[in-house]
Amino acid sequence: MSTLWTPEGERPIRRDPPPSAEHPPGSGSPGGSGGPGEPDEEISEEEVREQMDQLREQLARTPAEMVIANHAFGLFELAALHLSLQPPQLEQARLAIDALAALVEGLGARLGEAAPQLTEGVSQLRLAYVQIHRAVETGAGAGGDTGLGGDSGAGESPVDAPAANAGEDSGAGEHSVEE
Repeated sequence: MSTLWTPEGERPIRRDPPPSAEHPPGSGSPGGSGGPGEPDEEISEEEVREQMDQLREQLARTPAEMVIANHAFGLFELAALHLSLQPPQLEQARLAIDALAALVEGLGARLGEAAPQLTEGVSQLRLAYVQIHRAVETGAGAGGDTGLGGDSGAGESPVDAPAANAGEDSGAGEHSVEE
C-alpha cells in the first residue's frame, strides 16, 4: 500500500486489488471488514481525486523544510535498520547514511528546527557504522569480505572518515559527501 506524507502523518493511498471470485468487489478484505479506516464500499474515482486534492493542498501549506526533514528522519531510520540487522547490511546502511549526510550537510540550517537533531543523528550513525564495520571485520578475520573494498582509503565513504580521524585533532570534523 502506498502512502502520502502529510503534517498529520502518513496517509494510506488505497489501491484495490483486481476483483477475484474469493473477494468480490465491495466485500472489503478477507473476513468481510475493510479494516480500520478503510470502508467496505468502493470509493469512486471522483472521491479519490477529491481526497488527493485535499492532501495536495495540505502538503502545499506545509513548509518544505518540514517535509524534507521528515524524509531525512526516514533515511536515519533506514540506516539504523540496516545496521541493526544480523548480519548488518553495511552497504545498504552506508548508502542511507551518505544520503542523509548529503541532505543534512548540504542544507544545514535551512532544515529549520530539525537541523541540530539531524546533524547529531548523522554523527551517531557514522560512529555506529564504524564500530559495527570493525566488529564485522574482526569477526570475519583479516581476509573477511564485507563488500567495502580494501583498506587503501581510496573511494572511502564519509562514514568511514570518523574512524580514520579518531584520536586526531586535525579539525577534520566536517566530512564531505563529494570526493
